[in-house]
Amino acid sequence: MQKISIDALARQQLEAAVTSSNGRAADTVYGGHEKVLRQTVMAMKAGTQLSEHQNPGDATVFVIQGCVSLRAGGESWQGKAGDLLIVPPGLHSLHAEEDSTFLFTVAKYRT
Repeated sequence: MQKISIDALARQQLEAAVTSSNGRAADTVYGGHEKVLRQTVMAMKAGTQLSEHQNPGDATVFVIQGCVSLRAGGESWQGKAGDLLIVPPGLHSLHAEEDSTFLFTVAKYRT
């Protein structure tokens, strides 16, 4: 068994994001390319974004701190601390409205 403090990891990633040239930082806490399930703690400095990209499977964004906006097509959903956003299938992007941390979870489709 392994125990990870998501709050501590989120603080570390936010510190890294704020000083990073692209304003983002991430650390996978479970899974990876060889697994179906992957969980990653991500941080984004206010005003940065993850450009539009394809959803690789069933995915969620659990906002730990800050405020993010998930956009897909013509729709947008705002998430604040404690909110769980369900990532829709297809193309989407994520924008940090404030310095933000979140737990991104994806179960990739097997092909």
